[in-house]
Amino acid sequence: MYVAVKGGEKAIGNAHKLLAKRRRGDRSVPGLTLDQIAEQLSLSVARVMGEGSLYDEGLAALAIKQARGDLIEAAFLMRAYRTTVPRFGYSEPVETGAMLVERRISATFKDLPGGQVLGPTFDYSHRLLDFALAAEDEGIPEDVAAGRVRDEAMPRVTDLLGDEGLIEPDPEPATDAPVADLTREPLSFPAGRDLRLQNLARGDEGFLLALAYSSQRGYARTHPFTGEIRYGAVDVEFYSEELGFTVSLGRIKVTECQIVNQFQGSATTPPAFTRGYGLVFGQVERKAMAMAMVERALRWEELGEDLTAPVQDHEFVLSHSDNIQATGFVEHLKLPHYVDFQAELDLIRRLRAEWFEKRTESEKNVQEAAE
Repeated sequence: MYVAVKGGEKAIGNAHKLLAKRRRGDRSVPGLTLDQIAEQLSLSVARVMGEGSLYDEGLAALAIKQARGDLIEAAFLMRAYRTTVPRFGYSEPVETGAMLVERRISATFKDLPGGQVLGPTFDYSHRLLDFALAAEDEGIPEDVAAGRVRDEAMPRVTDLLGDEGLIEPDPEPATDAPVADLTREPLSFPAGRDLRLQNLARGDEGFLLALAYSSQRGYARTHPFTGEIRYGAVDVEFYSEELGFTVSLGRIKVTECQIVNQFQGSATTPPAFTRGYGLVFGQVERKAMAMAMVERALRWEELGEDLTAPVQDHEFVLSHSDNIQATGFVEHLKLPHYVDFQAELDLIRRLRAEWFEKRTESEKNVQEAAE
């Protein structure tokens, strides 16, 4: 990794000034505020928080503004800031079953306890440009502008299947078992499910989407049913050693997805559905679904399946899903490589000279043999 590049300080300074000018754009146009970004570009904010591994809507909005809308660059800024924040400990596992639900759908059961809650979604729109949005007053009805939250109990669909033994039980590790922390230790293999889920949760949405799509098309034989997608607010709690009890730190919004996949059985285990799991910050359903499908594909070994596709390869998936690392490795090619290229250039010139010399000698021998 490059840690220092000498020379060009004045040019770099001017590039920063030009970047600030381009970021602001035409000054006759009102500048974006962080509240505008957080409230009106909430899906971008959610993606940046997830891939930046830090839940803070205000900081994510600032990162998006600073990055001129480049969401990967914004996630990079979030991770860099995250390293400066003091760590007080680990929160308790969030209870998504007690979620204050804004959206909850299932593709496996039409009628289920708590019902279907369509909530805010593009799923039923016609994908036509709405030119009314170009007007200052967008005419949003007051009775739906704030949205509605369902606070009654909504059992998970997979729990309903579990009551009948129709789906594999959700593994519960020992309470004293150490949980890997990808933000403090580098990724290593073999990677347990805790580490895999962390990696996928902050992985690149596009990369995971492509992998999930590949599994649906036959690479790893994964064509699941969406057991449930739910989006809403959950409490984050922290156990205080000084107080001796758990205190609430606040609420965050998350999207949870559980997929129900093909039958699995053996001589000792009766046939049952298997599951894949996804959990991400904010309303990022596409990412949560893709994460769940990829997570299921990565479990091939414990489920006694064959390794047949890239989506099942732990090293391939986990090592390439991080768009921050990928960005650094790709964009380092923009840094000076003058010495390396000169060495390659000299080598190519020498090899070409040898090639032409051998060709000339071969043609001469052919000509002498013909005479």
